[in-house]
Amino acid sequence: MNEREKHDLIVNSKEIKQIHTSGLLPPELDESDKKGHRYWIGVVSASHVEKGVEGGFAQLCHGKVSSLRRMNAGDWLIYYSPRTSMQGGKVLQAFTAIGRVVDNQVYTYHMSDSFVPYRRNVQYYPCQQVKIADLLDQLILTRGQARWGYHFRYGHLQIQREDFLKIAVAMLGAEVETHSLSL
Repeated sequence: MNEREKHDLIVNSKEIKQIHTSGLLPPELDESDKKGHRYWIGVVSASHVEKGVEGGFAQLCHGKVSSLRRMNAGDWLIYYSPRTSMQGGKVLQAFTAIGRVVDNQVYTYHMSDSFVPYRRNVQYYPCQQVKIADLLDQLILTRGQARWGYHFRYGHLQIQREDFLKIAVAMLGAEVETHSLSL
């Protein structure tokens, strides 16, 4: 199936399940729904996300352990990056990485004598950045809310599967208007 046929299948589909069979989303997503896995957003600067993707790990909330312990093996994580870097970076406001929690191990990583953050292993998928502005009216989390950024203030939040799928479709390269899909 070529890219145009994939696009047409998604645009004309009545159910989100057809997106999974088109090969645009990882097949593990079908399993996640059946096994009760959860969907998360981590709020991290883009430069830090890049380090996590390169190293295959997640680190949230300045290295604290509690957010990482809330997730389980098989859960999905999308990073939202408000800025390009933590200190003085440019405003980005985009989803910057998507991955799946590999195991239930939470571990420390010695970065310096004064900073030993907690991490966990994540398998990341190749994706494109997606500006949140393009999805604000489509996501249950943000639809109709002038102060949508309020949800992201704690650095880690659970989201509904429907929101996760809309973001994932956009990030994984499907040129689709997700609001045309019935969930």
